[in-house]
Amino acid sequence: MTLALETTDLKVQLQLGEDWFTVCDLSLLVPGRGVAALLPDGRQVALFRDRAGELYAVDNRDPFSGAAVLSRGLTGSVQGRPFVASPLLKQRFDLRSGQCLDDDTVSVATYEVRAAS
Repeated sequence: MTLALETTDLKVQLQLGEDWFTVCDLSLLVPGRGVAALLPDGRQVALFRDRAGELYAVDNRDPFSGAAVLSRGLTGSVQGRPFVASPLLKQRFDLRSGQCLDDDTVSVATYEVRAAS
């Protein structure tokens, strides 16, 4: 199966404080794959789009290893909860809440994300 690139003028935006920050074109987000983006303050965010078109944004830093790798993780869902699994140690993080599904004492930051023209 081949995915054709979507042609759209929509941009992916994150809410940072009271403002919306444009990150990239929506067409750059391939369902099931992550993309890392650099924020103005130097932090990295991992962006994901699922096959239903839902957008998610979490901190790209894996809290277990300290490496900025969550954008390269595998996505999936368990009991209706979408997650990304770290490519290093395989802990799963809920894409909506940031909560680690394997250690409830750990979480990553999440961001409000939207597609806008």
